[in-house]
Amino acid sequence: MQLRKDITLADITIEKLEVKDIALLREVAVGAYADHYLDLWHDGGKWYLEQYFSEQRLTAELTDPNAAFYLAFYNNLPAGFLKLNINAPLESKQDKNALELERVYLKKNFEGKSVGAKLVELTFEIAKRENKDLVWLKAMDTGQGPISFYKKMGFEVYGTHLLKHTLMKEELRGMVVMVKVL
Repeated sequence: MQLRKDITLADITIEKLEVKDIALLREVAVGAYADHYLDLWHDGGKWYLEQYFSEQRLTAELTDPNAAFYLAFYNNLPAGFLKLNINAPLESKQDKNALELERVYLKKNFEGKSVGAKLVELTFEIAKRENKDLVWLKAMDTGQGPISFYKKMGFEVYGTHLLKHTLMKEELRGMVVMVKVL
């Protein structure tokens, strides 16, 4: 099933992305990631940006029928993006009917404007439409702001995860796994 969703809420517009939108997605993804995560890396994030936000990688993800990307605009300015994996069971959870919220990245100057909340609300809407029982995500365990935000959105800490990227600073590789039962 192809998901197509355009929502307008106050100053926030959310659009589903397609391959034709790759340049804009890449610009927003790199900018938002650079605003928050470059200090995690020994190489300043160069490897991660090349690996995960290359045109080739994003094209593959945008054409994956299990993935869905949405771009949020605030007052018509690109503010951030959302990546979902529609059928993504949580490995250690009995419930296999789950959706993963893989990424919500916002540019720093759009934080605190309800953009992230609207993207998460869209995630819940899509999960319900797809008859999912659970939405899950991973968040950096050093990011108390994001963890607190996800808790306000109804997620609970379920477990932990350790990233294995060798160029990432070892003490910053920890993540929490969070779940929301629908």
